[in-house]
Amino acid sequence: MKRRRISGIMFGALVVLITVLAVIPFIWTILLSFKDNSQIVNDPMGLPASFDFFNYRKALDVLDIGRMYANTIMLAAASTAAGVLITFMSSYAIARLSFRIKSLPDKLFLFLIIGLAVPVYILLFPIYRINVKLHILGTFIGLILPYIAINISFNTLLFVGFLREFPLELEEAATIDGCNTAQTMFRIVAPVMKPTFVTVVLFNAIYIFNEFPFASTFLSDSRKYTLSLMTSMFRGQYSMDYGAIIAASIMMIIPELIFYAIFQRRIISGMTAGAVKE
Repeated sequence: MKRRRISGIMFGALVVLITVLAVIPFIWTILLSFKDNSQIVNDPMGLPASFDFFNYRKALDVLDIGRMYANTIMLAAASTAAGVLITFMSSYAIARLSFRIKSLPDKLFLFLIIGLAVPVYILLFPIYRINVKLHILGTFIGLILPYIAINISFNTLLFVGFLREFPLELEEAATIDGCNTAQTMFRIVAPVMKPTFVTVVLFNAIYIFNEFPFASTFLSDSRKYTLSLMTSMFRGQYSMDYGAIIAASIMMIIPELIFYAIFQRRIISGMTAGAVKE
């Protein structure tokens, strides 16, 4: 009992230490957002002289926050909805449908998830050339299509992992009751997979919220800028407004933290769904 108690205390202390180490950079960033450029450069580790919101006011004056949020939410909603629908149906086909070539489902699954090993930004130039050929460079559709493709591997990994552990008896009962494949997918299987859907949607949406290289390369019209491009608007040719950049970053991070706080239990259950075989 004493050894178990000591190990429990050590584990608790380790968890607290890791939590503190994870929180310190965020607190430091918040403190930096209250400093001017000279304080940030000369005394980055010190406390701000005053907790004035001048950097936040400057960011709000320079940036069209409402339009940027609207653009980002629209891109995230369209890309995530299309990507989740496509990958759910393809994953169901891999996990459930019968093929003449027995090994084809496993080969398709491997082909789709191998994208996790490919850094997406090495595809930046090929996708740029494709957008030019399709005359969609600078449009939202020129971003939505790459975002859908980028998330296919992650979505397939989670969906197929859950579906392969999903009990066939429920689907067989639905088939006996007269359900076709589409009805079984969306009326029987999908409601049971809510935690997995929530996890996939949140990871896809947050990735799009934070994505910078594609947005900065494909968008040239400031009216179409996303939240990830906020910080680049405070960088000049010979100078950089560090305080405004940090304040803009904080305003971009806070909604994501709220999403995680609200849906953290569903994220964990979605990530572990299908991981343990009964």
